[in-house]
Amino acid sequence: MIGKGSSISSTLGALRYGNNPDKEAELVYSYLIIGDTAEEITREFEAVQHLNQNCERNTLSFILSPTVKDGANMNNEDLGKLTKTFIQHMKLQDQQAVGYVHRDKEHTHVHLYVNRIDLNGKAYKDSFIGKQSQLAAERTARELGIQTVKDVQYEKNLALGSIRSELQKAHEQTIGKEGAKDLQTYINRMQEKQITVIPVINKSKGLQGFRFEYNGQSLKGSEVHRSMSASNLLKSIVRQKNVLIGGKSIPIAPSLVKAIAKRVIKLVINKGIGI
Repeated sequence: MIGKGSSISSTLGALRYGNNPDKEAELVYSYLIIGDTAEEITREFEAVQHLNQNCERNTLSFILSPTVKDGANMNNEDLGKLTKTFIQHMKLQDQQAVGYVHRDKEHTHVHLYVNRIDLNGKAYKDSFIGKQSQLAAERTARELGIQTVKDVQYEKNLALGSIRSELQKAHEQTIGKEGAKDLQTYINRMQEKQITVIPVINKSKGLQGFRFEYNGQSLKGSEVHRSMSASNLLKSIVRQKNVLIGGKSIPIAPSLVKAIAKRVIKLVINKGIGI
């Protein structure tokens, strides 16, 4: 779950967006509100906001986004509970508020609008509202047993770690045991392993690097392992300043040529002094 928050001055415009039928909007939370339309709710907010004439950004706008998986399993009652819990963690439970769910996209999310001015005319402090929203969202997710941003990132890192290992293993087999002697052969043999190697061509139409696509992920070679960076990969299988890809001769970018040369020189020196 992700929580984003900010202070705004355009209450009416925000409420019109939140309660937009084109977004498949439905009311999931309401407190100290009688009206139904954006215009009616704005007037109710303004009646309280008149108690504090010094505050210009007098409405708080939040977006609460469960993960795609969690959101798909939550009905309006669940989302109302989520919104109420978030408000409590933000310590805004005594202020006018209204929340709408949008289901027009795969990612279900709630647009929440809270009057920044309380019934005593005091403005809610918004100095760190962005960070506060993140923390409140994390606490809400923990309390309700749904995924937090950290949970999602942890799972993503685990999945990427596995993919990196598989890509590196395939690369080592192709370069080592299978002995790919040129770039096109390398690309073809990686494709046989369901790995798509995509050459990155710069504006000068020179080869700048590679991306590896596998199991729905796309990673730069250097993100997989240093042996798969453009300079290291080309050093392993290329001896010319041009490479043949798909029947076309493509020049290697000067920066890569220089990097390859430096590595080769270093290797020769190290061997010469017995390192």
